[in-house]
Amino acid sequence: MNQSPEWMRVRAPSSPPPEIDSSVAHPARVWDYWLGGQDNFAADRETGDRILAAFPDMVANARADREFLGRAVRYLAGQAGMRQFLDIGTGIPAAGNTHEIVQEVAPGSRVVYVDNDPVVLAHARALLVGDGSVRTDYVDADLRDPEGVLAAAAATLDLDRPVAVLLLGILEFVPDDGQAAAIVQRLLAAVPGGSHIVIAHSTNEVHTAAMEEAARLWNAGGSTPLRLRDAAGLERLLAGLEVVDPGVVSCALWRPDPAEDEPSPVAQFGAVARKP
Repeated sequence: MNQSPEWMRVRAPSSPPPEIDSSVAHPARVWDYWLGGQDNFAADRETGDRILAAFPDMVANARADREFLGRAVRYLAGQAGMRQFLDIGTGIPAAGNTHEIVQEVAPGSRVVYVDNDPVVLAHARALLVGDGSVRTDYVDADLRDPEGVLAAAAATLDLDRPVAVLLLGILEFVPDDGQAAAIVQRLLAAVPGGSHIVIAHSTNEVHTAAMEEAARLWNAGGSTPLRLRDAAGLERLLAGLEVVDPGVVSCALWRPDPAEDEPSPVAQFGAVARKP
């Protein structure tokens, strides 16, 4: 078998990935279902459908989150000059992965993906396909172990140089505010000034009743408890950082494409901030 080129390397986990439990809904697979993907199981679709019945706009949330990723990464690779990206909570591959956007804007960059879902791991090689202009790696690790994430990422990224840390749709699965803040602080403590962080997070500040019902349904059937946060909660996570305009806003309202119709707010907040 021909060895994969360096930029397509997939890091082997220190231990075999856990057996896929298809009987319990998993965030990455439910998200995949809402985005029209095929890498999900009956439990994911059942939970996803229950949530959609309570809040039909959840698909719009998922799409707005994905589009926010694209705009934020283009900003980081372009205007902000970022050349290193640590994408934690990668999810199942879909159109517009981080490295695909980066290779259009800043060839020669490096991207490390992090996730702990065995289904995502199984798709890692598909995720890492690119044109060779961006060095890309995949790490099987858990956000709740930031030391492990950083140690593995350091094999590809130079943590003495600025890094863009992406946390999209993942901090809501760290329900304790203190733990979530400690994770953000630890990740940012490991990288120098000029680094950035991107957060997208489900909120109950938009479509309050429907989102709270959606969260209740998720917590009744999902594998990991979910916590909704408001804008003030996200601002606390970004304390001490320089929040990029327009601040903490609905993902759909973060620097939308001026050529498109004025977007409607979705129940997913997004923000980009810079470490001084």
